[in-house]
Amino acid sequence: MNLSTGYQGGCRDERSRPVVTDGEFLDVATILCIDSESAVAGVLEGALEGAGHRVLHHGTLSDGLRSVTHDSVDLVVSSHQLPDGTGLQLLGALREQGFDVPVIMTSPHSSVEHAVLSMRHGAVDYVTKPLRAEAVRIAVTNAIELDRMRRINEDYRSVISSLRGSRAIVGHSRALQRVMEVVASVAPTKATVLLEGESGTGKELFARAIHERSPRAHEPFVTVNCAALPEGLVESSLFGHERGAFTGAAGRTLGAFERADRGTLLLDEVSEMQHNLQAKLLRAIQEQEIERVGGHQLIRVDTRIVATTNRDLLSDVEAGRFRRDLYYRLNVVPVHTPSLRERIEDIPVLVEHFIAKVAGEIGVRPPPTVAPEALEMLRKRPWSGNIRELANAVERAVILGGRSRVLHSEAFGPPPPAAADPASAASRERGSVANPPGRSPESTAAAPDEPSLNLRELERITIQRALEATGGRRNRAAQLLGISDRTLRNKLKQ
Repeated sequence: MNLSTGYQGGCRDERSRPVVTDGEFLDVATILCIDSESAVAGVLEGALEGAGHRVLHHGTLSDGLRSVTHDSVDLVVSSHQLPDGTGLQLLGALREQGFDVPVIMTSPHSSVEHAVLSMRHGAVDYVTKPLRAEAVRIAVTNAIELDRMRRINEDYRSVISSLRGSRAIVGHSRALQRVMEVVASVAPTKATVLLEGESGTGKELFARAIHERSPRAHEPFVTVNCAALPEGLVESSLFGHERGAFTGAAGRTLGAFERADRGTLLLDEVSEMQHNLQAKLLRAIQEQEIERVGGHQLIRVDTRIVATTNRDLLSDVEAGRFRRDLYYRLNVVPVHTPSLRERIEDIPVLVEHFIAKVAGEIGVRPPPTVAPEALEMLRKRPWSGNIRELANAVERAVILGGRSRVLHSEAFGPPPPAAADPASAASRERGSVANPPGRSPESTAAAPDEPSLNLRELERITIQRALEATGGRRNRAAQLLGISDRTLRNKLKQ
């Protein structure tokens, strides 16, 4: 029997919701009684119609299901045992067809077993017979209020999720739109996703977008960075461990698979996982079962997997560094995250986004704007570090620019040569930070008509500005300057 005609997309239409007046719910509902005993309907009518509720009565499961379809029912009160079925069958049929109408179960037996089974199958409450008017009123009032609050909560969550999603990924380029189309298609499914792309392209943001647009959006989103974990702790981090499993294991600890149960697990940089653990990961993904380190019990989990890599994983497979069977298990839906070079038209809106973010954090009002020639210069940079590199460049420009209303090209420093190795690029990046805002790199050297600044004095000024901009937080200042915490400490001692 098709039950979906009374609903829009699995939800009741507006006629079936409690009436709203001046922002308050009147909690007047259409209540369906499914019970072969007419006396039960009489008790419901006597207890509820005085409060304005409408009570419908049917004696069989099949008639009750038809009524749910056609009568915009807000609440069902059903007997556990019916002439042509059971209350559990009713709950199953409603769930299968997408009806989310709350159900109160009744039974002539004060049986804990019946109550537990009913609640497990989706009933919101359980009332024993013979029915008492006061017990019925309390159960119905609670069920209606619970359903109302659940719907309000779902609306709020939907709004928050859409806002969170709209803030997370910025841009309107065709390359980005193609990725978001894939995200929209794969998010509602349980399919495993492999996000491939260069470092700094925002793979974790796309993973979160998949999670937030999925039915699992309100469940945990857990991230494991496979490249950052010490070799001996990867297995424990993924699968957890029992007390005494190894030295220092003072108690049971849940791993990422269990913490992400019913949610999403992001395996960041999965290509860095040791070869000997890849077989265990494959089994956990395929069987949806894990075993804690030091344990002997298989634990069922319902965890969706999203993995990321900045390497050509298929090349790693051919070279024997990555298991072929695990690769194909992860690569169910491959998604290429575009580099910034593929999204040049997004640079202006990204720059504006990062300026507003940094200016808000350090209290610069209004946020500075970017000069046209600076924006054109930013469009032409190679951006080997992608969006992360752009974000860092904008952050430095805003912070070291002081109260400048307009950011010119010099504020962003010189770009590293495209062919430079990472070490020399980092060195040049640090050098660019040392240039005071508003001065070109060449102007750092003493001009004939300017007093000279020695290198140590210039360095002292730059460090002082970084500390002021970060509120004295040395670790944050070190990041801003592109040096280690230890190097900054040594500079401060000097």
